[in-house]
Amino acid sequence: MEHNLAVGLDIGTTKIVAMIGRKNDYGKLEILGIGKSKSLGVHRGVVNNITQTIQSIQQAVQEAEASSDIKIEDVTVGIAGQHIRSLQHSDYITRSNSETVIDDNDIEMLINQVHKLVMLPGEEIIHVLPQEYKVDGQAEIKEPIGMYGGRLEANFHVVVGQVSSIRNVGRCIKSAGLNLEGITLEPLASSNAVLTQEEKEAGVALIDIGGGTTDLAIFRDGIIRHTAVIPFGGNVITEDIKEGCSIIEKQAELLKIKFGSAWPGENRDNEIVSIPGLRGREPKEITLKNLSKIIHARVVEIIEQVYAEIKNYGHEEQKKKLIGGIVLTGGGSQLKHLKQLVEYITGMDTRIGYPNEHLAGDSDDDITSPLYATAVGLVLDGLKRQERKKVEQQEEEIIEEEEVVNEQPEIEDEPVIKAPKERRSFLDKLTDRLKDFLDDAE
Repeated sequence: MEHNLAVGLDIGTTKIVAMIGRKNDYGKLEILGIGKSKSLGVHRGVVNNITQTIQSIQQAVQEAEASSDIKIEDVTVGIAGQHIRSLQHSDYITRSNSETVIDDNDIEMLINQVHKLVMLPGEEIIHVLPQEYKVDGQAEIKEPIGMYGGRLEANFHVVVGQVSSIRNVGRCIKSAGLNLEGITLEPLASSNAVLTQEEKEAGVALIDIGGGTTDLAIFRDGIIRHTAVIPFGGNVITEDIKEGCSIIEKQAELLKIKFGSAWPGENRDNEIVSIPGLRGREPKEITLKNLSKIIHARVVEIIEQVYAEIKNYGHEEQKKKLIGGIVLTGGGSQLKHLKQLVEYITGMDTRIGYPNEHLAGDSDDDITSPLYATAVGLVLDGLKRQERKKVEQQEEEIIEEEEVVNEQPEIEDEPVIKAPKERRSFLDKLTDRLKDFLDDAE
């Protein structure tokens, strides 16, 4: 596969999307191919049937290959699901020599210390995101590299997940004949696709309503502050319509998409939809008012759970207020009048997030739908990873050349403060470990 291409694979509960993209001359994302298949074998974001998931992945990949004439080998995959939870944690290290400046190694040491936290059986830390640092008691430091100090402290946002669920995703990808290039947390991928840097600075909550789960990611001052996965999504709404109207799932899904509304007040009592009965039975008549009442009840429940998480983060404190409000994305965000309902329940400004912030101007309307926000985010993540690898390779070459030139010892008198280089995230390390695990398992 070409170097400047990346493939995002979004393994969702209702659909699996494979998306191929590259950066154009203007630095925007150009989508070259897209494949979509019905997701079988995934429940609430967690793989529960390996064979079916492999088939769905292969189908989506083949469709993307056919639409672009590009052979897919490496993919960046998103992980989500009801097994993901997050916690806040503070930790510190005492430096052996406070006469030297803080560097990457100190931060690495501090982050590694967080990884020693004791988790529940089968759980593993996926993401460790530093919030802010303290050096010798001086608080609110964003980047401590280059400062003097003996005690380095930090608050961390720690994301935890079931290691077996992550391995199962890796297994499906390998068995589908693909290489796992990288893993990303899905709420992070979606936020890269639909949020602007200004929103992340001002404070914003991204709500990604998928089929099986609703993901929440809260940003403030450009840093991710809180993540949560709520184990409900669009599918429970369909399920409720199916039960409430005594119809089959396919009809319930169509009703929701075509006539569904999150606001029952707008339908009059005499608006009726007729649904064909099963094999020679009488057709069923359903009032739109009833339909939107069923939808409304479930949507309110989902929003209230998300809002409880936003309050947990501390949105009601003046210092933590989310000025950017709420951004809704994912397939479930296309429900009529959802924006108004969210504003009514939370009292926060709301907009629907389309992933067109980074896309090239001539992209298809289909791709700019909130449905594809996660897939677009995963492609962006894959491209970023490649750029990082390129930079690392160039740095290694430069260092090798310098070593050859600088054979003579030099006298150093000034401590050199290097610009902080981008740290490898724990997810990169997790990807490497997962690759090793899958190789050993064969």
